[in-house]
Amino acid sequence: MTRLPSLFLSHGAPTVLIDGSPAPAAWRRWAESQPRPRAIVSLSAHRPARLPGAGSAVQWRTVHDFGGFPEQLYRLQYPAVGERALADDIDRRLASAGFTVQPDQRPGLDHGAWVPLMAMYPDADIPVVSLPVLPAEDAATHYRLGRALTELADDGVLLVGSGSLTHNLYEVAWNAAPEPWAEAFQRWMLDRLAEGDVDAVLDWERQAPHAKRNHPTAEHLLPLFFALGAGGAPVTVLHSGMEHGSIAMDALAFG
Repeated sequence: MTRLPSLFLSHGAPTVLIDGSPAPAAWRRWAESQPRPRAIVSLSAHRPARLPGAGSAVQWRTVHDFGGFPEQLYRLQYPAVGERALADDIDRRLASAGFTVQPDQRPGLDHGAWVPLMAMYPDADIPVVSLPVLPAEDAATHYRLGRALTELADDGVLLVGSGSLTHNLYEVAWNAAPEPWAEAFQRWMLDRLAEGDVDAVLDWERQAPHAKRNHPTAEHLLPLFFALGAGGAPVTVLHSGMEHGSIAMDALAFG
């Protein structure tokens, strides 16, 4: 079976599915160009936990974990199934890598998971297993999480980190021109990834320009390090752009 790259997807607001954003079309083009995964593992910025652990469900509930958006978004459903055996395998791999594991019993998929998957695989006919982001942990920990699961890609499992390359909702300006401070961070991160400078990327809080302004909290960037660890070099930019002034929509494939 062909080894699949891992993905980091800046998922944007839920409205990317209906507002004409070019990002979902880029996600879909990539999915259509690749072998069909046998299963998907999604680590989402909107599924926080204290400890790592895989989640599964007989059928996932679609969680509309947002407010104030058009009514049609709340009618969208992504009725994917889980895969218990894969979730158990992931927990064993994480434990073997030295992590303390807490299996995730939550029955729903948050929008960080189902929004990109709906664009990529709209029939919801590929099993999905969830992983949480760990807001109390750092970039290196999430990189280790990805490294622990890298062999799954050889078995047709698509490993996806869903977050945002920049994420400061305090300074979002709808339909505004790109902010220089957001573009500077975006460019620094893409350049370091292209160079394969993993040490610099993992040290982003000290080295990247305007790091704290782009990420007052880190949960939306941490999925990037999971994807990087899972896939490794090289990086391929599937989509790049800036929406609403400061929301980078970059989609990256690793490996």
